[in-house]
Amino acid sequence: MKNKVIVSILSIFIGFVLAIQFQTSNGSSQRETRDTWQVRAKLQDEQQKQQLLYKKLDKLEAVYEEYAKQSEQEQMDVLKESIIELKKKAGLLERDGAGVVMTIEGIFIDSPYAQEYPTISPELLNRLINELNAYGATDIAIENERIVNTSPIRYVNGKTYVNNHALPDLPLNIYILTENPQRLIDYMEVSQSMDEFSIEDMSMEFTLKEKITLPAYQGIINFEAVEVNEEIGEK
Repeated sequence: MKNKVIVSILSIFIGFVLAIQFQTSNGSSQRETRDTWQVRAKLQDEQQKQQLLYKKLDKLEAVYEEYAKQSEQEQMDVLKESIIELKKKAGLLERDGAGVVMTIEGIFIDSPYAQEYPTISPELLNRLINELNAYGATDIAIENERIVNTSPIRYVNGKTYVNNHALPDLPLNIYILTENPQRLIDYMEVSQSMDEFSIEDMSMEFTLKEKITLPAYQGIINFEAVEVNEEIGEK
């Protein structure tokens, strides 16, 4: 009887030890698998960055070779054209083309609780600009204020300021250049911004224009604050 008890205790002990070893081995295996996947993902990311760098280097070498073949006058002309193109992209020059005029007006409801003069908050305006960019806007101006990557939009003394200038009261016009004006309108008519502005007692109306001229940005651009991210577009 005593031997059976001893054998039973030993069997239980051995089973317990084996179970611990199995769990330890299994956990170690899972960690190793997870670590391996993390290393692989990081390696793939680094490989993609390297490939992108090679593509950029190839482009720069091709531009340099083409530039070296040109005469001094041709080099100057190319340089001037490049500067003008960069200024256009940065919003430092007037720009015109087909687009959309968005008019934001207040919805006046016959109610004692209605807001008499609705105003656009910086948060609402920022979300609207983000949606316009997502739906194909290439250049945007709010009244006479050209929107660039560093345009500050903030709330000061009860008013929304864009490029350090207070926005006028409603109605407000937003001028948008885009390659496909009708598609942008179609997207915006069912957008989240449309619902959000409606909640704030404001409406949006869209008008197609064959030609719109946007003013140049009048401020000073802090290039150190500009984040240039070409990887998304080139991947």
